[in-house]
Amino acid sequence: MERIPMILIAIVPWIQGVLLLAGCVFFAIGTLGLFRLSDTLTRIHALTKVDNLGLGFIVLALLFSVPSLAVGLKIGLIWLVALAASATSAHLIARAVQSQERGGNTEKEPYD
Repeated sequence: MERIPMILIAIVPWIQGVLLLAGCVFFAIGTLGLFRLSDTLTRIHALTKVDNLGLGFIVLALLFSVPSLAVGLKIGLIWLVALAASATSAHLIARAVQSQERGGNTEKEPYD
Protein backbone atom coordinates (compact mmCIF):
# COMPACT_ATOMS: atom_id res chain seq x y z
CA MET A 1 0.00 0.00 0.00
CA GLU A 2 1.36 3.37 -1.02
CA ARG A 3 1.87 5.95 1.69
CA ILE A 4 0.36 9.41 1.37
CA PRO A 5 3.03 12.12 1.59
CA MET A 6 3.02 14.01 4.88
CA ILE A 7 2.87 17.37 3.12
CA LEU A 8 -0.41 16.35 1.48
CA ILE A 9 -1.86 15.28 4.81
CA ALA A 10 -0.91 18.68 6.25
CA ILE A 11 -2.30 20.71 3.32
CA VAL A 12 -5.69 19.00 2.87
CA PRO A 13 -7.32 20.48 6.01
CA TRP A 14 -6.21 23.95 4.92
CA ILE A 15 -7.65 23.44 1.44
CA GLN A 16 -10.90 22.21 2.98
CA GLY A 17 -11.03 25.22 5.27
CA VAL A 18 -10.51 27.64 2.38
CA LEU A 19 -13.19 25.91 0.29
CA LEU A 20 -15.68 25.89 3.19
CA LEU A 21 -14.98 29.54 3.90
CA ALA A 22 -15.45 30.41 0.21
CA GLY A 23 -18.75 28.50 0.18
CA CYS A 24 -19.99 30.36 3.25
CA VAL A 25 -18.94 33.71 1.75
CA PHE A 26 -20.89 32.96 -1.42
CA PHE A 27 -23.94 31.96 0.63
CA ALA A 28 -23.65 35.25 2.54
CA ILE A 29 -23.38 37.22 -0.72
CA GLY A 30 -26.48 35.46 -2.05
CA THR A 31 -28.40 36.28 1.10
CA LEU A 32 -27.26 39.89 0.91
CA GLY A 33 -28.45 39.99 -2.71
CA LEU A 34 -31.82 38.66 -1.61
CA PHE A 35 -32.23 41.53 0.83
CA ARG A 36 -30.60 44.33 -1.16
CA LEU A 37 -31.70 43.86 -4.78
CA SER A 38 -34.81 45.62 -5.97
CA ASP A 39 -36.96 43.27 -8.03
CA THR A 40 -37.82 39.59 -7.97
CA LEU A 41 -35.89 38.56 -11.08
CA THR A 42 -32.58 40.02 -9.88
CA ARG A 43 -33.12 38.44 -6.46
CA ILE A 44 -33.66 35.05 -8.06
CA HIS A 45 -30.56 35.53 -10.17
CA ALA A 46 -28.46 36.33 -7.11
CA LEU A 47 -29.77 33.34 -5.19
CA THR A 48 -29.50 30.73 -7.92
CA LYS A 49 -26.09 31.68 -9.26
CA VAL A 50 -24.25 32.56 -6.09
CA ASP A 51 -25.78 29.92 -3.82
CA ASN A 52 -25.10 27.16 -6.35
CA LEU A 53 -21.47 28.25 -6.50
CA GLY A 54 -21.30 28.30 -2.70
CA LEU A 55 -22.77 24.81 -2.55
CA GLY A 56 -20.21 23.71 -5.13
CA PHE A 57 -17.34 24.94 -2.95
CA ILE A 58 -18.76 23.15 0.09
CA VAL A 59 -19.20 19.93 -1.90
CA LEU A 60 -15.59 20.16 -3.09
CA ALA A 61 -14.43 20.61 0.50
CA LEU A 62 -16.41 17.55 1.58
CA LEU A 63 -15.02 15.39 -1.22
CA PHE A 64 -11.54 15.48 0.31
CA SER A 65 -12.71 13.53 3.35
CA VAL A 66 -15.16 10.99 1.97
CA PRO A 67 -14.53 7.43 3.15
CA SER A 68 -15.40 5.81 -0.19
CA LEU A 69 -16.13 6.51 -3.82
CA ALA A 70 -19.81 5.70 -3.30
CA VAL A 71 -20.18 8.43 -0.66
CA GLY A 72 -18.40 10.89 -2.95
CA LEU A 73 -20.76 10.04 -5.80
CA LYS A 74 -23.76 10.53 -3.51
CA ILE A 75 -22.51 13.97 -2.48
CA GLY A 76 -22.00 14.87 -6.13
CA LEU A 77 -25.48 13.63 -6.97
CA ILE A 78 -26.96 15.74 -4.18
CA TRP A 79 -25.24 18.78 -5.68
CA LEU A 80 -26.60 17.99 -9.15
CA VAL A 81 -30.13 17.57 -7.79
CA ALA A 82 -29.82 20.89 -5.93
CA LEU A 83 -28.65 22.57 -9.16
CA ALA A 84 -31.60 21.16 -11.09
CA ALA A 85 -34.10 22.09 -8.38
CA SER A 86 -32.72 25.60 -8.12
CA ALA A 87 -32.86 26.19 -11.86
CA THR A 88 -36.35 24.74 -12.13
CA SER A 89 -37.80 26.74 -9.25
CA ALA A 90 -36.13 29.95 -10.48
CA HIS A 91 -37.59 29.40 -13.94
CA LEU A 92 -41.09 28.83 -12.54
CA ILE A 93 -40.90 31.92 -10.35
CA ALA A 94 -39.61 34.02 -13.25
CA ARG A 95 -42.46 32.84 -15.49
CA ALA A 96 -45.00 33.65 -12.78
CA VAL A 97 -43.55 37.15 -12.36
CA GLN A 98 -43.60 37.78 -16.11
CA SER A 99 -47.15 36.47 -16.36
CA GLN A 100 -48.24 38.76 -13.55
CA GLU A 101 -46.53 41.74 -15.22
CA ARG A 102 -48.44 40.99 -18.45
CA GLY A 103 -51.71 41.18 -16.58
CA GLY A 104 -52.14 37.54 -15.68
CA ASN A 105 -52.40 36.36 -19.28
CA THR A 106 -51.73 32.61 -19.20
CA GLU A 107 -51.74 32.15 -22.96
CA LYS A 108 -48.41 31.16 -24.41
CA GLU A 109 -46.43 33.79 -26.25
CA PRO A 110 -45.02 32.84 -29.67
CA TYR A 111 -41.50 32.62 -28.23
CA ASP A 112 -42.42 30.33 -25.29
